[in-house]
Order: sequence, then structure tokens, then C-alpha cells
Amino acid sequence: MNKSELVDALANETGMTKADSGRTIDALFATDSGIIAKALKKGNRVQITGFGTFESKKRKARTGRNPRTGETIKIAATKTPSFRAGKGLKDAVK
Repeated sequence: MNKSELVDALANETGMTKADSGRTIDALFATDSGIIAKALKKGNRVQITGFGTFESKKRKARTGRNPRTGETIKIAATKTPSFRAGKGLKDAVK
């Protein structure tokens, strides 16, 4: 399911217009200004009971290897987003 299909499904399920559904999806999931992204940037986690938890995790600096040259390189520490599915979502998918 892509974004436009998700917008259509939300509009059909809730009776909202497609424009309102699109704005709702953007408000939640936009990568730069979405509610979830903003919370993760601040270091908070977003927990939706039954669905899952979004959180940011820190990855330590490490050494890696360039696959072309075999040269050892240093990889800087980063923060990455992660999602852990909740019990309700896991059970629904089974």
C-alpha cells in the first residue's frame, strides 16, 4: 500500500475528504515536520498501545571495511529510528 492508497483507505474508513486524509497522514508521518519525526528528533518515543512503539536508538561508532578496496574505515556514531510492533499488531498479522 502506498501513500495515496493509504489516504483513500483513511477517507473511506472515516468519511473524511481525501484532502483532509492527506493532511492527517502528512501530520503524522512527514519526515521533516511530522509528529512522529519531531518526537524522535527530541529523543522521545511514540507508543501507540496495541500497534507499536517508535523510538530513536543510538548506534556506537565502529570500524568498517570498504568493500571495493578492503580499506578499514571509521563509521561515526549515529541515531537511527526504529519501530517495534505491539502485541495487537503481531496478533492481527498472524
